[in-house]
Amino acid sequence: MIRVLIADDHALMREGLRHILEKATGFHVVGEAADGSAALRLGRTTPAQVMLVDLSMPGRNGLEVVRQLRKENVPVRTIVLTMHGEHQYAERAFKCGARGYLTKESAMTDLVTAITKVASGGVYLSPAMAERVACNLDRDVEALPHEQLSDREFDVFRRLVNGETISEIANGLCINSKTVSTYKMRIHQKMQMNNDIALIRYALKNGLCSVPGEDA
Repeated sequence: MIRVLIADDHALMREGLRHILEKATGFHVVGEAADGSAALRLGRTTPAQVMLVDLSMPGRNGLEVVRQLRKENVPVRTIVLTMHGEHQYAERAFKCGARGYLTKESAMTDLVTAITKVASGGVYLSPAMAERVACNLDRDVEALPHEQLSDREFDVFRRLVNGETISEIANGLCINSKTVSTYKMRIHQKMQMNNDIALIRYALKNGLCSVPGEDA
């Protein structure tokens, strides 16, 4: 029996994931969390083989949770679960210590396979995402500006270029607006771009934000 933890801030998503695993055989959901801090406590205190971690949670985001669990040598293998299909997120997730990367869109069909593989000591990445990551490895150029951002800065950057206001970002990350503004200033400095329009153009060019009229 594979013991599974689920960390996602949407109750309906947690319910859906639990339902998929309950219909399958050999899985037991032993705990749930709705934000980053609760996810860390859950991972530290509840023995499990695999933990599903939502990338975008209030407080500590999924990447921060994965990195901290690895730093503390918590013996749970993590799968980052997200609605973002960009390879940049997958690369960051694995660098943080994740053993799998799964989009919410593909969870309905791939969840059982992903958990089974990761629980057995393997690594899971969908064929389509693996191809994107592999193609990016062939890029023989200096690091792109967004690759210099920390995980939290990259999270704020992604939200900014997708149209979220300072207040919306602050609410989503459970931090104050002043802190978001500080992150925004660092993003402009590191990427050497003086305004949000430049950031949005860059994000569109590099496939880092949603095209108007398409789902995020």
